[in-house]
Amino acid sequence: MNAPVKPSKLIKGATGDWEIVIGLEVHAQVSSKSKLFSAAATEFGGDPNAHVSLVDAAMPGMLPVINEECVKQAVRTGLGLNAQINLRSTFDRKNYFYPDLPQGYQISQYKSPIVGEGVIQVDVEDGEGVSVGIERLHLEQDAGKLLHDQNPTMSLVDLNRSGVALMEIVSKPDIRSAEQAKAYVSKLRTILRYLGTCDGDMEKGSLRADVNVSVRKPGGPLGTRCEIKNVNSIRFVGQAVDYEARRQIGILEDGGTINQETRLFDAGRGETRSMRSKEEAHDYRYFPDPDLLPLEFDQAFVDALKAELPELPDAKKARFIADFGLSADDAGVLVSERESAEFYEAVLGELANPLRDGKLAANWVINELFGRLNKEGVAIEASPVSAAQLAAIVDLIGEATISGKIAKELFEIVWQQGGDPRAIVDARGMKQVTDSGAIEKVVDDIVNANPDKVAQAQAKPALIGWFVGQVMKSSGGKANPQTVNDLLKRKLGL
Repeated sequence: MNAPVKPSKLIKGATGDWEIVIGLEVHAQVSSKSKLFSAAATEFGGDPNAHVSLVDAAMPGMLPVINEECVKQAVRTGLGLNAQINLRSTFDRKNYFYPDLPQGYQISQYKSPIVGEGVIQVDVEDGEGVSVGIERLHLEQDAGKLLHDQNPTMSLVDLNRSGVALMEIVSKPDIRSAEQAKAYVSKLRTILRYLGTCDGDMEKGSLRADVNVSVRKPGGPLGTRCEIKNVNSIRFVGQAVDYEARRQIGILEDGGTINQETRLFDAGRGETRSMRSKEEAHDYRYFPDPDLLPLEFDQAFVDALKAELPELPDAKKARFIADFGLSADDAGVLVSERESAEFYEAVLGELANPLRDGKLAANWVINELFGRLNKEGVAIEASPVSAAQLAAIVDLIGEATISGKIAKELFEIVWQQGGDPRAIVDARGMKQVTDSGAIEKVVDDIVNANPDKVAQAQAKPALIGWFVGQVMKSSGGKANPQTVNDLLKRKLGL
């Protein structure tokens, strides 16, 4: 159980505070070359109905055959969610009738899913962590897609997605705010990407969220929930939660009741609107699929998959903090995307002294590199500065060959022109001046020229910073800052 909701998470209404209760059903497309029950391709795009087998089109007499890779991907995901793996699961038919569902039913899992209960640790921006329980993960096939804008008098059907494998990941109602909901989807997507079981591309529909929202008085009984279907961005998840919670509070405070229903989120208007009354399980008339045997495997199968799993974000974050002294925030930024973590680890692998300079490297990766990539709109895979080049810059700082100021100039040169950082420093005479005699002459000149500033600094030692700035400016940023500080303190009697 999570701790009681903090007052800051409550919504203030006309009749007092209200608590939001949120559960999410995330549909994640399984990363596989072929569909769940056929050999048709799963690649995105292509002409309508170009990736459709006879099984996907529900031709008479066609029988489904389970895709072993999809089963493995579901087990890997369950392991990544610290969840119970069920060695025996069954497939059911979920009956409903819609033009893009050629069979008239969806093959899904109902009472016996492949993955049972698990948990995800979610970090929220305010530093508060929350444990979100996973109710289940089950495999099912996707439906096709209706195209309403291709013909003025009729809707067309594209079955390219029909039969594509989905993992439906159902959370427990442990989420209490829009920020927590967004953080949960983000963390889940990160885990899936680390595992390689779903690409998490929400723009292409690879990851979609059904958001269940209800409100109640703090600590009271659960309210009636409404489900917001197919939300396709993390930002929209937050907006949908906020709008729907306030809509429900308004109805309840006016003396009305909430109808359990399915709603859609209108991103243009930033609001939810009614779609249909919410179906219950019995409405779908579930029954075991007669064409598919129970799915069974042994613990050795699970153990073999577990042994191949990559290091996941939470473990990687803990290692970065323990081994390199990173802050929790910096480690969190680095592990938030697999590509970011891999780049940082590539930098570590190139450093002369990673234990000493790992924290410095993290600062450069996050602040200088990521900051510049974001500003320029460049993906990390296309970074003009490689991991080896960035490591060389960090090494030069760590060994006191260059100062931090010169390092920024060097980074700009490498970003714009490329090249070996060490060779650039040598060729352009960018090495830091560490000769105390040479630095002392500059210090003496500035101290002697500014007797009024000397008196001020002696009265208020913090003003030594002005002298440091003048010395660094005079030396073109090449003077060793520590040597400058030490000399100034001695000359000024501080």
